Amino acid sequence: MPSHRRVIVDRARSIADRIAESESLEVVGAEWKGSLRGGVLRVYIDGPDGITHGHCARVSRRLSAALDVEDLVPGNYTLEVSSPGLDRKLRHASDFERFEGRRVAVRTSEALRVTGRIQGFTRGDVSLRTEGGESLRLPLDDIEHARLVVDW
Repeated sequence: MPSHRRVIVDRARSIADRIAESESLEVVGAEWKGSLRGGVLRVYIDGPDGITHGHCARVSRRLSAALDVEDLVPGNYTLEVSSPGLDRKLRHASDFERFEGRRVAVRTSEALRVTGRIQGFTRGDVSLRTEGGESLRLPLDDIEHARLVVDW
């Protein structure tokens, strides 16, 4: 049986997905931090041309109203809607396809840690060129954590 926190995140994500889609945006993540008596519901949105403060404000207003109607969260909470940031997490095949050519730090289920440039995504594998020049193919299912690395 799923935890109440998981239910909150899954249901909020479902509602946020519909709202974001109507704004030509996508939800790229959602999380709950804190206890059920008080916490923070974070929703991360993105769009083809990035995210503005106006995008976040519109989605936040609409999502807040919808969550109030649903009475999803049993106590007080804070809703935060923001962009995933420059160092966003990569989770899905579409993330690796979208950010081809960008630097990424990856940790696999076998505890391999590598930083390199995304060369592509084919048949379930992420292709990377490491900073040492080595080519790697990592199965997406084996990637525990991946995050863009900001080139300053």
